[in-house]
Amino acid sequence: MNVLLLNRRPATRLYDSVSEGSAAIVIRRYSSSFGLASLLLGAPVDNPDPSLRPEPRARMLAWLHDDVRHALATGYSANLVVHAFARTAIACGIGEELIDPFFASMAMDLEQTAHTPESFERYVYGSAEVVGLMCLRAFLAEDRAVEAKKNGDRSEDFDRLAPGARRLGAAFQKLNFLRDLAEDCDKLGRCYFPGLDIEQFCDADRDRILDDVDAIEAYNPRVAIGSFNEEAARFAAKYRIPAGAGSDAHVAQGLGSVRVRMRDFDGPTEFLESLRDADILTKPSSLLYVQALKFLQTKATPPAARRARRERRVRRATRKA
Repeated sequence: MNVLLLNRRPATRLYDSVSEGSAAIVIRRYSSSFGLASLLLGAPVDNPDPSLRPEPRARMLAWLHDDVRHALATGYSANLVVHAFARTAIACGIGEELIDPFFASMAMDLEQTAHTPESFERYVYGSAEVVGLMCLRAFLAEDRAVEAKKNGDRSEDFDRLAPGARRLGAAFQKLNFLRDLAEDCDKLGRCYFPGLDIEQFCDADRDRILDDVDAIEAYNPRVAIGSFNEEAARFAAKYRIPAGAGSDAHVAQGLGSVRVRMRDFDGPTEFLESLRDADILTKPSSLLYVQALKFLQTKATPPAARRARRERRVRRATRKA
């Protein structure tokens, strides 16, 4: 009798793979801002079912918080998205010092509809600045692994870059507040900006909010509808906000599709002055071509090939070091 034996993947590896695939689907279908799994953790707060009262939402959020903390401690969760997040968090050094403020901000959304300057700062830190710090942990993960093998774990780079990561996260969040100002007020009954009465919104309120905006992206080559870039440029010119641009390249072929030519500067103040007088230089390219390359290098490439490519990069970096 012939017996056909099939190789089976270890159960833990299979579960890890399924959890990562599930999280990827959820992120693509649900997340609308940072595109990070961590942002999905606040989903129970803004559950679209209007009949769900704050009390059950609070219980769901508390259960989810406990599950995430347990997964960080054990490396396992029965919730596939939490399991995938915890594996990444453990590998990158993301701990409860970043997780707990995030959940505290999500809990504020359960009942708080207006903010003081102090509560606004706490909310932005927990909902956005810590996400910037999580991103930084992920960006430095490979360097962290290499350094740990050579000289022991070092945190100098993280400490040096953390203030910028926090500011960038806060900037994204405040722009979200501006974008969703009407929807937050009409549908959720919230206003995040301290002292702002939406019913009495006036030019002075607008100018006060815009005072917190240092610069605006007026050109992005990956925008499919060119009029959006034109509208951003008109907005920047109307309110005299320095305008910048970025390639937003996800593949090497997209680099250089736009450049910002600036005069030399020294420090943040001179940077903004230089940006105000800068020239935005564009290089025509096919968005469809660049997006197709991105697809071929990511989704169309088998996971094993992507892992092998990352491992080769780590080996090359180690040899150079």
